[in-house]
Amino acid sequence: MPPISIIIVTYNAAGTLQACLDSIYRQQYPSLKIIIIDGNSTDGTVDIIKANLNKIYYWQSEPDTGIYDAMNKALKHITGQWVYFLGADDELYDDFSKLAFELEDNNAIYYANVRTRGVIRSGKLSPYQMAKHGIFHQAIIYPAWVFGRYTFNTKYKVVADNALNMQCWKDPDIRFIYKDYIITHFNHTGASGAVRDLAFEKDKSALILKNYGLRVWLRYLVRRVKGRG
Repeated sequence: MPPISIIIVTYNAAGTLQACLDSIYRQQYPSLKIIIIDGNSTDGTVDIIKANLNKIYYWQSEPDTGIYDAMNKALKHITGQWVYFLGADDELYDDFSKLAFELEDNNAIYYANVRTRGVIRSGKLSPYQMAKHGIFHQAIIYPAWVFGRYTFNTKYKVVADNALNMQCWKDPDIRFIYKDYIITHFNHTGASGAVRDLAFEKDKSALILKNYGLRVWLRYLVRRVKGRG
């Protein structure tokens, strides 16, 4: 089967990393390549990585400037046809493999659902919903070639994945395909669930206009003025 590179970025994740890795090992899909980029952890994370070296395709540990700097570093080491990003405090469900076996269109970004706070999120999204809310990055499997064209804008510290997905939506060579699986337990206590990305919020309106067009942008502005988002 076509290899899927699973990218995990870590920083002092000793309390959750092994459970995350174990959820990958339980998958039925036979060709998963784990890439771990660690931000020079001091809590035992590196010891856990070293204990799992026989199942890890690539790893490194060095200081970085944030999540998306680490993800961009990881992109230099991907292998195979597909790429998936998993948080060190998240865990895969069996449905991940079901989705993986259905990857067939190399011009498609596939997305499914995650479970967080006991709720299933987020279903099939309209262009407006994608523009307004984005897709959980733990719900998405990308064709690897996308990252020869785009990388994460490290200006955005928390939701650079949303900005990248906006670019992908506009790209005529890419389409989005939804599959009704629950593939990941997303732990909302990480950075994306606890910190606002003020730089992204400042640019969001312009990004929506640029990538989704006038109709979606006007709807976004009207609903924002009315306080409904």
